[in-house]
Amino acid sequence: MDEGDTSPRCPSPPGRLHHPQGDRINLHPHLHFLVTEGGVDEAGVFHKVPRFNDSRLVEIFTRELLADLVRKQLLSPEWAERLLSWRHTGFNVHSRVQAKTKTEAERVGKYMIRPLLSLERLSLDEKRAQVCYRYGSEAREMERMDYLEFIARVTSHIPDKGQVTVRYYGLYANAHRGKMKKASLGPLALRMVKDELRPVPSKGWAEMIRKVYEVDPMVCLRCGGQMKVIAFLTDYAVVDRIIDHLKLTFVADKPPPPHLAHQEVLMAAEIGSEYFS
Repeated sequence: MDEGDTSPRCPSPPGRLHHPQGDRINLHPHLHFLVTEGGVDEAGVFHKVPRFNDSRLVEIFTRELLADLVRKQLLSPEWAERLLSWRHTGFNVHSRVQAKTKTEAERVGKYMIRPLLSLERLSLDEKRAQVCYRYGSEAREMERMDYLEFIARVTSHIPDKGQVTVRYYGLYANAHRGKMKKASLGPLALRMVKDELRPVPSKGWAEMIRKVYEVDPMVCLRCGGQMKVIAFLTDYAVVDRIIDHLKLTFVADKPPPPHLAHQEVLMAAEIGSEYFS
């Protein structure tokens, strides 16, 4: 939602779950949100949001988390500003997993509340006196550790007494359901309004180079001034004449690797997800 937009169309998160563990029972704190694709306004109309802006969500989440750490005196304001100034803060948001059916939503929910470890992936190497744990999407990798390390990893993820790891908000909150039950009201019938999908311009080649290689290709190497594109040349004859005039030669050290990945394979990999495997 853009700044200055006062219409109540923010996506409401029905559920949030905190996961401190990674695939190897290691420390990897992250949050899972099961959210609706839209929000309800004061008139009870549900506005469907066609797309989530992950980069904007990363910025909001980073600032809110660092501000909370500063309020709790766990981080100095100077370090918070320094972290915000970094090109890569280390925070990430992934919102491409969408549940279109009730079955898919149940699969996502089961993934969110999955246990700390799987007994099927756990084994004991008696000769080396090591605990072995297989991890990964197909459990092909293996982590070896002694029994004290294994106990330390497992016990470090046990929540404190009274600590809540699953929270509900909006229409799914206990307070809202209690008010509806007390007022003897049934489920709220929502009218849905789909917002138009605004075209999002793709990032240009210069922006992608800045993001990947952390260098600005539009800055002149000689004077440091800002360059701009004045024309795109696609005629090979014109390009060859310019190269010959500038006496430039481009000889590759080795030919590029053959293109083995077909478009169908890439599309299948993009659609597939570990949530629905």
